[in-house]
Amino acid sequence: MAEAPMVDLVGVGLNATDTLIPLAAFPERGSKLEYTNASVMPGGQAASTVVACQTWGLRTRYVGKIGDDDAGRLHRSEFKRTGVDARLVEVPNAASPQSLILVDGGGERTVLCRRDERLLLQPGDLDREWIVHARALHVDGYETAAATTAARWAREAGIAVIADLDETYPGVNDLIRNVDYLIVSRDFPGRLTGERDLRQALRSIHAHYGCRLAAATLGQDGVIAWDGSEFLHRSAYCVNVVDTTGAGDVFHAGFIYALLQEWSLERQLDFACAAAALNCTASGARGGIREVERVHELMANCARYDNIASSIG
Repeated sequence: MAEAPMVDLVGVGLNATDTLIPLAAFPERGSKLEYTNASVMPGGQAASTVVACQTWGLRTRYVGKIGDDDAGRLHRSEFKRTGVDARLVEVPNAASPQSLILVDGGGERTVLCRRDERLLLQPGDLDREWIVHARALHVDGYETAAATTAARWAREAGIAVIADLDETYPGVNDLIRNVDYLIVSRDFPGRLTGERDLRQALRSIHAHYGCRLAAATLGQDGVIAWDGSEFLHRSAYCVNVVDTTGAGDVFHAGFIYALLQEWSLERQLDFACAAAALNCTASGARGGIREVERVHELMANCARYDNIASSIG
């Protein structure tokens, strides 16, 4: 294995090639609908988070699996172009993960995924040096066993672990026990804990798993986080939404970037909200990743949605 240089962030998880199809409205069942264009772009949860952090000046590494196809070659090219240290496990005669993404006139996306089981990253595919030569580890949890192995190595080395989870995958409990900053989709805490109230579910996760932070992203409603002593709700920024694809990935990137700057939690969440909002102003999972200065400019000048913390439940 080639020596792994020290980086700020290593991401372990999904990559995907996205085919975006803009539509005026989501099709009704049984209908026939014309579309005018389709765009093929690189995406994937962990991969997009890593690329955003690299764009903002962090040194990054990505660990994942690809096939020996055009989609895999697109990822190799994009990681090289952006300067990411990509540790890619290539599987012969396998199709790289692909997504079809329907984007309606309001910018909301619906994702159809195709994944070859041979491209599931396994613990044996990992090199410990890839993981421990970093200041932070980010996982998305889909390849749960590999993510858990990486998180354990990171924990042993005193490296902060951040997770982006939206499904209760088999083995996810062991993964969460090794996560410091758990930032999940809105419905995940209730499905994990059985608690119907979001705040109580986040409290339960924090207490049961020992995370430093348990938070949920809420789309237009921003984010709510529990740090063990208080809840912090930060509203989303009002922007002209073109495409919500990748908003969560870039939110996590914004949080990680701010965390490594050692900013306050409030500022970390604000920066993450602003970065995600900017990404929604362009097409694709990475289309709206902007310079750090642009994110700060949005934070300083853009209006926010009303704080609706009292209605979150």
